[in-house]
Amino acid sequence: MAKHVLILGGSGRIGSQVAADIITHTDADVTITGRNRAVGDRIVAQLKQRAQFLTLDLSDQQALNTAVAIADLVIHCAGPFHYRDARVLQTCIQRGVNYLDVSDHPSFTRKAIALAPAAAQVGVTAIVNTGIFPGISNSMVRRDIEQLDSADRIHLSYVVSGSGGAGVTVMRTTFLGLQNPFPAWIDGKWQTLKPYSDREIIEFPAPYGRTGVYWFDMPETFTLPDTFPVKTVITKFGTVPDFYNHLTWSVARWWHPWILKQKPVIEFLSHVSHFMTDVTDRFSGIGVAIRSEVTGYKDGHLLQVCSTLVHPNTAIAAAAGTGSLAQLLLVNQLRKPGVFVVEQALPTDLFEQTLTQRGIQIQTHHKPLS
Repeated sequence: MAKHVLILGGSGRIGSQVAADIITHTDADVTITGRNRAVGDRIVAQLKQRAQFLTLDLSDQQALNTAVAIADLVIHCAGPFHYRDARVLQTCIQRGVNYLDVSDHPSFTRKAIALAPAAAQVGVTAIVNTGIFPGISNSMVRRDIEQLDSADRIHLSYVVSGSGGAGVTVMRTTFLGLQNPFPAWIDGKWQTLKPYSDREIIEFPAPYGRTGVYWFDMPETFTLPDTFPVKTVITKFGTVPDFYNHLTWSVARWWHPWILKQKPVIEFLSHVSHFMTDVTDRFSGIGVAIRSEVTGYKDGHLLQVCSTLVHPNTAIAAAAGTGSLAQLLLVNQLRKPGVFVVEQALPTDLFEQTLTQRGIQIQTHHKPLS
């Protein structure tokens, strides 16, 4: 019998692309959920095969239990994850169902990781942060580190064009990320940083070129130093056109933190930004670029390994990261009971194999520093 995948938030931009990836690369049947049947039915019609829609509110625990009980794999795409607890993962553990998510906030990641012993005890494989960043970016870092004898410094940079092809939820995620200072692992100690600070110009591949990026609170900030014995982890994010960076920096720099913690303010900023990107997407595109730079030692010499990835659609790229893991879990090619971030769970050979199947290429070069 065909495997059954349940995608929570599957009628959203990211969730629907995850559904499309799974239908393309596996034989599984897919159920997408959401609260709006008209939207869900439209997505199912676009998917055309092996897909159905289920109206589901995640606050309805009984309905969630029923939906999870008939699934072989649950994929949580219902962000923003700043607001989410780990109840979906707990339900999967209770039902013995494997789990993935596209979470992108440190608070949620910590809640999920705390359930690792319970997942391991019942044999559930749960992998969090599986999209594009975090997600593919983390596996790029692992791939770079494996080319060295030892690593000292990780520098991750991301840039997204306009909306990235995603919905208003991604805009909420950006502004929610401005609410609080956050810890970063720098020179072997934790230091507190302000979000969207310390602008840095990074050379990305075409069509991006030299682009400004800023400190941003991401799960990678703490999961990468937990996974790899490095002294420094830098995670910076930016957008194009560049005036969006300056607007976001202004909000982070000048608006009082209390204001940014008001939900109506976040909603206002998110919807205004989404309206603006609807206009500029026509010129900027909706792509993404990732640059992973790892500095360390190889054969006694200081070496920098730099990998880059460019994709014309951020939402599709994120779906490729999650869909790849779903594909591996569904055919039992990947099994790791417990709760893990993607860089701890996905071997590099499988990472490269599944990206190649999706036509996604990573460019890598080495730069001797001594």
